[in-house]
Amino acid sequence: MKRRALMSVSDKSGILEFARELVKMDVEILSTGGTRKHLEDNGVPTTAVDEVTGFPEILGGRVKTLHPLIHGGLLAKHDDSEHQQQMSDNGIAPIEFVCVNLYPFRETISKPDVTVDDAIENIDIGGPTMLRSAAKNHAYVTVIVDSGDYEAVLAELHEQQTTSPELRRKLAAKVFRHTAAYDAYISNYLTELTDEQYPEQLTLTYELSQALRYGENPHQKAAFYKSALGSDFSIAHATQLHGKELSYNNIQDANAALQIIKEFTMPASVAVKHMNPCGVGTGATLSESFKKAYEADSTSIFGGIVALNREVDLETAQQLSQIFLEIVIAPSFTEDALAELGKKKNIRLLTVPFETKRRDKWNTVTVEGGLLVQEPDTFGYGDADIRVVTERQPTEQELEALKLGWSVVKHVKSNAIVVCDESMTLGVGAGQMNRVGAAAIALEQAADKAQDAAMASDAFFPMADTVEAAAKAGIKAIIQPGGSKKDQESIDAANAHGIAMVFTGVRHFKH
Repeated sequence: MKRRALMSVSDKSGILEFARELVKMDVEILSTGGTRKHLEDNGVPTTAVDEVTGFPEILGGRVKTLHPLIHGGLLAKHDDSEHQQQMSDNGIAPIEFVCVNLYPFRETISKPDVTVDDAIENIDIGGPTMLRSAAKNHAYVTVIVDSGDYEAVLAELHEQQTTSPELRRKLAAKVFRHTAAYDAYISNYLTELTDEQYPEQLTLTYELSQALRYGENPHQKAAFYKSALGSDFSIAHATQLHGKELSYNNIQDANAALQIIKEFTMPASVAVKHMNPCGVGTGATLSESFKKAYEADSTSIFGGIVALNREVDLETAQQLSQIFLEIVIAPSFTEDALAELGKKKNIRLLTVPFETKRRDKWNTVTVEGGLLVQEPDTFGYGDADIRVVTERQPTEQELEALKLGWSVVKHVKSNAIVVCDESMTLGVGAGQMNRVGAAAIALEQAADKAQDAAMASDAFFPMADTVEAAAKAGIKAIIQPGGSKKDQESIDAANAHGIAMVFTGVRHFKH
């Protein structure tokens, strides 16, 4: 019996060459709609599916291949006598090759003006059904969902007139990954339309961005996957202009830097080491902001990641090039800035679209055996119900410093304390087991610069010891959430030392 291949593709790259090679091997091509027209117009003979089924396409093309004469040919076991007898009795011929890819649902819902009707019409039914049938029966059927696999299939056919069981199983596994991801896009889209926050099953899908040389440490294997519908303002969707591949730790740190730089509208620079900010600066120009971020901690920035929220000009690039940096992230680089930084062979230069409005709706964190899901912490200074709780009111300059500190401390690992003035961080205490320990680190780093500076805390003070330490260092204003049973102790201590204290009502734990 003549071998048959079923072809129905939305991605037509490589399909002509593949079909022509199959025809040379005396394989009959069954096809439908636009795929059949594309093949016929280019001289590839085909047989229409409705000629096989004796039933026309109906419902505007919604039903074309959903027929026993098609799926019987896909699902029959070639070495099962009962199957073969039933096929003979019902006039069903086997289909040995299936080449199908699906309606572009993901691409459709990515459009800013997509309607629900457009999305629904791009839910493919026949395609996944054919793919799943063929993949289930991969002991006998070669199924191809990715045009990149045509070459491997043809290579084996030319060499041995058939495909190997190993290749068929590999292709079948890819099909089920593909259809699972396709269904995940659909289920998530429809779930969002119903506004259901926590469905009984959460299905996430990610695409391989790159295999990494190793993970956090050289003995750990790792890879980087990205969400096709995730935030454009992200490392996953960054464009790399220069430098070697990103590492696991690079990606973690770069993501942390981006989350902080999102807080600022004025020219700003953020330096990150080990997922904590080591220096944040703002200024009238980008160059000025980077100078302050560097001066905030000129030791820790070495080998760090820097994110900037303006196009990098030559002046700023010359400053950046004076120190060893792993990564520089910005909206763009001028040609001369790119040339200047490009002199450094290994530095990674990345751009991300700062103007994008698409943000991730949820943050996820894996734990062994499970997944934690939460909303991103988008609460900022402008959202806070600022309440001065001390006798002394903060000055305008102190309020600006408190605002900067509050914007940064939410991105510092808890327990977190940030000491700053109105334009730069002066000391950062991160990830300590108690708050006074975090304050001690931040104040020690700030040293004499803590005099008349501001302090931000990610959570309330359970006792007055942090205020006492701040007063001893010369701090003049403190911002914290409030909410402790001992708030009054902290307020009294601040009043005793002439410190202005502001409550926000919201904490910023970051684990």
